[in-house]
Amino acid sequence: MNADHRGGPGVVPMHLIVLAGLASVTYASFVLENLLSPKLDFFNGYVSELSASDQPFHFVYSAGDLITGVLSILVAAGTLRKLTRAPLATAGWVFLGLFGVCAIGDASFPLDCAPSLETWCALRERSENVSFSHEFHSVTSSAVIVCGVAALLLLSLAARRYGWWPALARWGWLLALAESVAALGTLVAMYAGQWLGIVQRVQIGILCLGLLTIAWALYSDRRDAARAARGAPDERAEALL
Repeated sequence: MNADHRGGPGVVPMHLIVLAGLASVTYASFVLENLLSPKLDFFNGYVSELSASDQPFHFVYSAGDLITGVLSILVAAGTLRKLTRAPLATAGWVFLGLFGVCAIGDASFPLDCAPSLETWCALRERSENVSFSHEFHSVTSSAVIVCGVAALLLLSLAARRYGWWPALARWGWLLALAESVAALGTLVAMYAGQWLGIVQRVQIGILCLGLLTIAWALYSDRRDAARAARGAPDERAEALL
């Protein structure tokens, strides 16, 4: 644990900050759908249908989830090792790691087919004539949202309580709230039978912003610590004059 001289949480190596930023990019693989998967209904199709086993380029979207999961776990493990382990912050990093585990679960348990695109697939789904992977995907997808919201909320609360990470203190709880509202919106869209695709894409976009906010918060602490370290010799020199 590396608490810095300001009494802050400490700083992490630059490569962990880069990994957090990359995770926000790889989790947004759905933005490629207009190029790779134009047949899927953008407004009503599940995002998870992009990585369904029978869909073209499904490996691209699965790889995005897999890479995001691995990167999130590495960031969580690195921060737990390097930063001060205050209770709220520790819980937040643990949930970020669990978010990564669930993202890997999404990649590992894809849908068999795309129900919104193929009638036969929707019929198989309704008759429960699908694989365990297809059924379990809804569990991992729900867990991703829960863990993502928990990570953002807990890190935001930690930032506010301990006076750390201004970006997370300001935006983390708002992103967690927006993600929760979007999750409720998903249930409404499922009941209404329309706009589900839009709401899900908003959900994923919010989580991408959350990962980017985490990266920025860690970078800001590292930058400020470096500035303080450069200023310290100047202050000691002035004191000797």
